[in-house]
Amino acid sequence: MTAGVSEPATVAEGVWTDVVGQVAAVRTLDRAVRAASVPGPGPGGMTHAWLITGPPGSGRSTAARSFAAALQCARQGCGECHECRTALTGAHPDVTLLATEHVFLRVEDVRPLVSVAQQRPSLGRWRVIVIEDADRLNDTSGNLLLKAVEEPPPRTVWVLCAPSPDDVLVTIRSRCRHVGLRIPPAADVSALLQRRHGVDPAIAAFAARAAGSHVGMARRLAVDENARIRRREVLRLPERLTSVGNAVLAAADLMKVATEEAKSATTERDAAERADLLRSLGAEGATSLPPAVRAQVRQLEENQKRRATRAQRDVLDRSLIDVLSLFRDVLVVQFGAEVELVNAELGEDVERLARASAPEDTVRRMDAIGRARRRIAANVAPLLAVEALMVELRFVRAR
Repeated sequence: MTAGVSEPATVAEGVWTDVVGQVAAVRTLDRAVRAASVPGPGPGGMTHAWLITGPPGSGRSTAARSFAAALQCARQGCGECHECRTALTGAHPDVTLLATEHVFLRVEDVRPLVSVAQQRPSLGRWRVIVIEDADRLNDTSGNLLLKAVEEPPPRTVWVLCAPSPDDVLVTIRSRCRHVGLRIPPAADVSALLQRRHGVDPAIAAFAARAAGSHVGMARRLAVDENARIRRREVLRLPERLTSVGNAVLAAADLMKVATEEAKSATTERDAAERADLLRSLGAEGATSLPPAVRAQVRQLEENQKRRATRAQRDVLDRSLIDVLSLFRDVLVVQFGAEVELVNAELGEDVERLARASAPEDTVRRMDAIGRARRRIAANVAPLLAVEALMVELRFVRAR
């Protein structure tokens, strides 16, 4: 620990309360905040570039925003002051947040950040720039960012987020201090749902377990009954694979579930964005839009369509992970392992599937699901990939 900087006994409070299950990471970031006035990048000292990594749902974005808030706060992250509140919501003038709906972060996305990074803080103690999808930097946008990360002004801090260090360009990664997050314990996620959203303890525990401790998915399962119903429908699909025809129908149903879930997640946001755009252009309530306004609305709709496509693929991947969790439970039962089932509420279904096949069949099914996820990630048409998966699962069952 850097000399002259005292480390608090606990940091799981203030701006850090929603960074669940990440004691070591929070301690590192909090220590850096408290050592920010100490020169040099010592073990607990402040440095100009950070890389926060962790699996989906681990809270990378939440940790980055909490770090930004703590840096702006005169009390190192009290969570109550104006600086903390505005930094956490993205409204602080000296905290810039960038996330993307595109496959890659483009040059036009990064160039404004490079300009902002050269400016002194206007009101806060630091100018903090958070890039939530640093793994989406390509060679062109990454090289543009590299110079800014290498030589920032004294009061500028870069905070990059990615699933793993290997997902970030090595030239940028080597210039950042790394903080790794882990999958949080289900009990911590459950406690967050109860504290933040007033969720019933039993539903919170189910949602945290079913989501694999993915905080965002757990929140959706906890507060949206339709999401819980759709998940249960997905987990019923394997028992329907009695013929090739049924396998194809099951694939269509899975695609329908993914589409409905994605639409549910994006429709309200799309409408709000359109209303905000029309209001900012002075065209709210207009029956006929001028050409210039129509062009901007069309661009917004194209961006929303891309986002909807990405959302559908994300939901589909999550559904496949849910099916994977079912077969994981089947394998647990087949081997008689004393491990808690992810889908404990479907215990009878799991037992039935376990009796109807051998462990090697279950492993083949899990491998098939993994191949389908990789195909979809490689931009194979989702319906074709899912149809192939369902047929493959059916023939494993037939064997």
